[in-house]
Amino acid sequence: MSLSCVTLSSRRTVSLVELRLSSTYGGLLEGAPTGRVNDRIIKGRLRVAEDAYPGWPVHLIPPERTGRGGTTRVGEPIEELPPVACVGMFHSGETDPAHRSGWYFSALVVVWFQPTADPPSDAHAPAALRGLAWEELARDFED
Repeated sequence: MSLSCVTLSSRRTVSLVELRLSSTYGGLLEGAPTGRVNDRIIKGRLRVAEDAYPGWPVHLIPPERTGRGGTTRVGEPIEELPPVACVGMFHSGETDPAHRSGWYFSALVVVWFQPTADPPSDAHAPAALRGLAWEELARDFED
């Protein structure tokens, strides 16, 4: 059973089978986010995805970075990411025509950031998620 389904721009339907949500800045105890801090947060989410799904392909949808003006006390520009970090496991039908036996499925772990904790669906999927190049990024696995 999937949590939701998303129809990609390629018209392929992918099923969200697991979703991990976290506060983007949940571990930031003080100060303001900067590009350097955000780079560490993004790398950390990718590490979480790779550790949680060893051997599975992982893809990052580069997040929107918003400058809100101002600088930190050391002069770095303040930059924010969307407030919710997401790691999602998606499944779909096989991608390799040689696997059309019905015993295969394709899978991809995706890391993205979004403004709300709502799971993506056809009605509310970020454009970058709908634009995934599934055939290039996902990998087939035997069921």
